[in-house]
Parts: sequence; C-alpha cells; structure tokens
Amino acid sequence: MTSHQAPSADHHIPVVTLDPHGSDHHGEAARLRAAGPVVRVRLPGDVMAWSVTDHALLGELVADPRFSKDWRNWNAILRGEITDGWPLIGMVKVTNMVTADGSEHRRLRKLVTQTFTPRRVEELRPRIEAIVTELLDALPSYAGPDGSVDLRQHFAHPVPMRVICELFGVPGHERPRLKELMDNIFRSDLPPEEVTASQTEQYQLLARVVEARRREPGADLTSALITARDADPDSLSEEELVGTLLVMLSAGQETTLSLITNAVRALLTHPEQRDLAERGDERVWADVVEETLRWDAPIGNFPFRYPLEEVEIAGVRIPRGEAIMAPYTAVGRDTAQHGADADRFDLTRERRKHLAFGHGAHFCLGAPLARLEATVALPAVFARYPGLALAVDPDTLIPVPSLFSNSTATLPVRLGPGS
Repeated sequence: MTSHQAPSADHHIPVVTLDPHGSDHHGEAARLRAAGPVVRVRLPGDVMAWSVTDHALLGELVADPRFSKDWRNWNAILRGEITDGWPLIGMVKVTNMVTADGSEHRRLRKLVTQTFTPRRVEELRPRIEAIVTELLDALPSYAGPDGSVDLRQHFAHPVPMRVICELFGVPGHERPRLKELMDNIFRSDLPPEEVTASQTEQYQLLARVVEARRREPGADLTSALITARDADPDSLSEEELVGTLLVMLSAGQETTLSLITNAVRALLTHPEQRDLAERGDERVWADVVEETLRWDAPIGNFPFRYPLEEVEIAGVRIPRGEAIMAPYTAVGRDTAQHGADADRFDLTRERRKHLAFGHGAHFCLGAPLARLEATVALPAVFARYPGLALAVDPDTLIPVPSLFSNSTATLPVRLGPGS
C-alpha cells in the first residue's frame, strides 16, 4: 500500500477535526482529500483516529486481513480512554458480523446469507411497490400550512423502515420507538447519559422482538435465525442474535433512507439530470442510484479498522491498534477514480466502482435490498408527482447531526399540480 508519495512518520501529518453535527460533509471531505491520502482526524471527545482518503488505497485496506474490525483491538478502548457514554460508541462497541473478523465473521454472516438470499430480496418487490404506492397516496395529507411536505419523514424514511421491519417480523407497536432508537445510533451529538440509555433500550427492545418471534414464529428472518440457533446453539449466541438484528435493522433503514433522500435532492437541484431520468427506463434509474451512492454517499464516514501490526500506508506509518476510518463521502469524489469532474452529478458518466457499500468480505449484505427499494421508490415519486419541487432554498437544508450519516434532516417539497 505504497502507491502514493506522502510524508513519512517523521513529518507532520495533517489533522482534520470532524464535525459531530455533520454540518458540511462535502466541505469536510474536500479538506480531507486536500490534506493527503492519509490524514489524522479528531473525533468527539478529542479521540484521535486516521482517515484514508484515496479510493484505491481504501479499497486495498478494507480487503487486507492485517486490519481488524473487532473493537477489542483498539488501543484507546483497551486503555480505558473511551467510555460507554462516548457519542460514537453505538457504531463501534457492538457484537455482530460488522465487528467480527475471519472465521467468526463468516460464521455470523453465513446465518444471515442463508435466509437473506437474492431470491428472497427480489420476492419483496411487489410488497415494496405496494408500500411505495400507499405512501405516495398519503403524501398530500401531510402538507403543512405552506403546502409543503417533508418527503424524508413521510416517504424516504417509512419505505425502508416498513420493509425491514416486516422482513424481520418486528411487531407494529414496537416500530415507532425502534425508529427513534435506530436514528440515535448514527447521531454523534448526543450527551453521554442519552447514549447509554439508548443503547440499553435498543437491546431490550430487540430482545422483546426475539422473544415474540420465539413464541409465535413466522415467515420472517428473525424466526429463521431463531430456528438456526435452536438447531445448533453453538452457531449463534443470544447476544449475537440480538446483535445481528441490530445491524440489519439499523443499516437496513438508514442507508436506504439517506439514499432516497439524497437522490431526490440531487435530481431536484439538477434539472437536466432529472429530465434524463424521467425520460429514461429502469437502467437510467439504476444509474441515478449508483451516481447518488458515489456522489453523495449515504454513509459519510464508517468506523473503524484496527491494524494488527504496524503498517505503512502511502509512506505513513500507523501503529498497531490505532483506529482507521473509511471516509466514503471523500473517496466518492476522488478524481483519480472518478475523473476530473468527480464533483459533478452526472448520470451519463462512465460507471466506475464506488465504495459506498464497502468492499471485500464486509461488503454490505443489504446492498441488493437498498438498490431495489431505491429503484422502485424513485421513479414512482417522480411519475406520481411530475411537478415535484423543493419548497426551500437547497442551501438552507439542515443536515442530519451525524459524522456518519450524510443527508438532510428534512426534505420539504411541493408536490405540484394535481396532488
């Protein structure tokens, strides 16, 4: 991993402080890229980590077995410098496939892939279409006094939330609170006491979901995981079962929610690209999804990998046990990968690999579902409301308070004539 000339460990490495409020993901990403391929980042609480801002180098890193995903290899945690009230702890200190390595990762992932198959995902298409239609029918009823509707709250969020909750058999009465708790995982501005309380409640709620499905099994994936665990108790501990639900439910709604929001915002602010999409077929809408994933990645930064030995990346030595972040917003606009106009949203650009869903063994299991949901939802909303327009200046949109999630907290739109 030495494809770039960069400062040695003896020289000053630039430090970029990441904003826990996520107020300017792309400005921050541009500063990261400008600082070099390997940058020091300051996280909330003055916790220090690293960020690899070059697409090629990050692609190599996330596939390299010398880098662990297990938080138990992070020196700062081992030294007791990070408490359970740290605002980012919900994305780090968890027990599931995302934080497992090697054979442990394969064991945990296998149980989900056996039930969460491409065929099972495609079978969800009619249900996704029905949910999308129902939500689009209801949008006018949510119009405020000024006639605007928050498309994020009333469409982009409930599409993936309803799909993933149905898929995993989450009882209806648990879903409103689950939505709030899943949102909290990605926030990086919560006070310590709220972080700790939210984490505790997440596990309590998901344990209730497991118990409900154990009493009344169904055709959902939670019931399937329980059946697999009962058949072979060594395959999955109770903590791992709840942890698996946590990662699938949180990632299953957050990525798609932001993907739909970001894609609608991109099209509404790029009229010529919107025209291409509305005149195109399903292949063009697939391009909308991929270009949004690259240009405005739903997950701006993703934690963490920890070297199991001292490593050198682009001439910079990183000690064993340091934390390295994947800055998907930054690498999505890496000109070396995506061309000199990487900052431009362009559905016609040559399609090159992006890392918005990760890479290697930890590639996002839910990527096929997220792509399916987005390619159903996006053409449907523009076909149903051809007069769709932003109700506010796009520069005034307030971001989600997160250095992980890259999206806006609201998306006020006017539905247009006939709505």
